[in-house]
Amino acid sequence: MATPLDKHPSADTVPPDTPDWEALQASPEFARLRKAVRGFAFPMTAAFLAWYLLYVLLADYAHDFMGTKVFGNVNLGFVLGLLQFITTFAIAILYSRYAGRKMDPLADELRAQIEGAGR
Repeated sequence: MATPLDKHPSADTVPPDTPDWEALQASPEFARLRKAVRGFAFPMTAAFLAWYLLYVLLADYAHDFMGTKVFGNVNLGFVLGLLQFITTFAIAILYSRYAGRKMDPLADELRAQIEGAGR
Protein backbone atom coordinates (compact mmCIF):
# COMPACT_ATOMS: atom_id res chain seq x y z
CA MET A 1 0.00 0.00 0.00
CA ALA A 2 1.47 3.33 -1.04
CA THR A 3 1.67 6.12 1.53
CA PRO A 4 2.15 9.85 0.92
CA LEU A 5 5.69 9.40 2.20
CA ASP A 6 6.74 6.97 -0.54
CA LYS A 7 9.47 8.13 -2.87
CA HIS A 8 8.66 9.55 -6.31
CA PRO A 9 8.79 6.67 -8.79
CA SER A 10 9.47 9.01 -11.73
CA ALA A 11 12.12 11.23 -10.17
CA ASP A 12 15.42 10.04 -11.62
CA THR A 13 17.47 12.78 -9.99
CA VAL A 14 16.32 11.98 -6.45
CA PRO A 15 18.34 9.39 -4.51
CA PRO A 16 16.33 6.19 -4.01
CA ASP A 17 16.13 6.52 -0.21
CA THR A 18 14.72 10.08 -0.22
CA PRO A 19 11.14 10.46 1.08
CA ASP A 20 8.66 12.62 -0.80
CA TRP A 21 8.90 15.81 1.25
CA GLU A 22 6.06 17.53 -0.61
CA ALA A 23 3.73 14.63 0.09
CA LEU A 24 4.84 14.68 3.72
CA GLN A 25 3.99 18.35 3.99
CA ALA A 26 0.55 17.70 2.47
CA SER A 27 -0.17 14.72 4.76
CA PRO A 28 -2.81 14.89 7.52
CA GLU A 29 -0.17 13.90 10.10
CA PHE A 30 1.93 16.95 9.24
CA ALA A 31 -1.19 19.14 9.34
CA ARG A 32 -1.94 17.88 12.87
CA LEU A 33 1.63 18.69 13.94
CA ARG A 34 1.42 22.15 12.40
CA LYS A 35 -1.93 22.73 14.13
CA ALA A 36 -0.44 21.67 17.47
CA VAL A 37 2.46 24.10 17.07
CA ARG A 38 0.20 26.97 16.04
CA GLY A 39 -2.28 26.13 18.79
CA PHE A 40 0.33 27.07 21.35
CA ALA A 41 2.55 29.58 19.59
CA PHE A 42 -0.04 32.01 18.24
CA PRO A 43 -2.17 32.48 21.39
CA MET A 44 0.86 32.59 23.68
CA THR A 45 2.61 35.12 21.45
CA ALA A 46 -0.49 37.32 21.32
CA ALA A 47 -0.94 37.13 25.10
CA PHE A 48 2.69 37.97 25.81
CA LEU A 49 2.74 40.85 23.33
CA ALA A 50 -0.46 42.26 24.89
CA TRP A 51 1.09 41.97 28.36
CA TYR A 52 4.31 43.64 27.18
CA LEU A 53 2.39 46.42 25.39
CA LEU A 54 0.36 47.03 28.56
CA TYR A 55 3.61 47.34 30.52
CA VAL A 56 5.09 49.80 28.01
CA LEU A 57 1.90 51.89 27.91
CA LEU A 58 1.69 51.98 31.69
CA ALA A 59 5.33 53.01 31.91
CA ASP A 60 4.78 55.80 29.40
CA TYR A 61 1.36 57.14 30.42
CA ALA A 62 0.70 56.06 34.02
CA HIS A 63 3.71 57.44 35.87
CA ASP A 64 1.88 57.82 39.18
CA PHE A 65 0.51 54.27 39.02
CA MET A 66 3.90 52.77 38.11
CA GLY A 67 5.57 54.84 40.82
CA THR A 68 3.33 53.41 43.53
CA LYS A 69 5.52 52.08 46.34
CA VAL A 70 5.09 48.37 46.99
CA PHE A 71 7.61 48.14 49.82
CA GLY A 72 10.69 50.18 50.68
CA ASN A 73 12.13 51.72 47.52
CA VAL A 74 10.53 49.11 45.27
CA ASN A 75 7.72 50.48 43.12
CA LEU A 76 5.05 48.84 40.99
CA GLY A 77 6.95 49.57 37.77
CA PHE A 78 9.93 47.58 39.01
CA VAL A 79 7.73 44.65 40.06
CA LEU A 80 5.91 44.61 36.72
CA GLY A 81 9.28 44.78 34.92
CA LEU A 82 10.51 41.74 36.84
CA LEU A 83 7.27 39.97 36.00
CA GLN A 84 8.14 40.39 32.31
CA PHE A 85 11.19 38.18 32.86
CA ILE A 86 9.26 35.70 34.99
CA THR A 87 6.57 35.51 32.30
CA THR A 88 9.22 34.74 29.67
CA PHE A 89 10.59 31.84 31.70
CA ALA A 90 7.08 30.59 32.50
CA ILE A 91 6.20 30.55 28.79
CA ALA A 92 9.39 28.59 28.04
CA ILE A 93 8.48 26.01 30.70
CA LEU A 94 4.89 25.78 29.46
CA TYR A 95 6.11 25.35 25.90
CA SER A 96 8.46 22.56 26.93
CA ARG A 97 5.65 20.71 28.69
CA TYR A 98 3.21 21.30 25.84
CA ALA A 99 5.73 20.13 23.27
CA GLY A 100 6.44 16.97 25.23
CA ARG A 101 2.77 16.18 25.62
CA LYS A 102 1.30 17.25 22.25
CA MET A 103 3.95 17.89 19.60
CA ASP A 104 6.63 15.29 20.31
CA PRO A 105 4.33 12.27 19.86
CA LEU A 106 3.16 13.66 16.49
CA ALA A 107 6.73 14.39 15.43
CA ASP A 108 7.85 10.92 16.50
CA GLU A 109 5.07 9.38 14.43
CA LEU A 110 6.12 11.41 11.37
CA ARG A 111 9.77 10.53 11.92
CA ALA A 112 8.93 6.84 12.05
CA GLN A 113 6.99 7.13 8.80
CA ILE A 114 9.84 9.02 7.12
CA GLU A 115 12.46 6.55 8.26
CA GLY A 116 10.25 3.66 7.21
CA ALA A 117 9.62 5.18 3.76
CA GLY A 118 13.32 5.82 3.21
CA ARG A 119 14.24 2.17 3.57
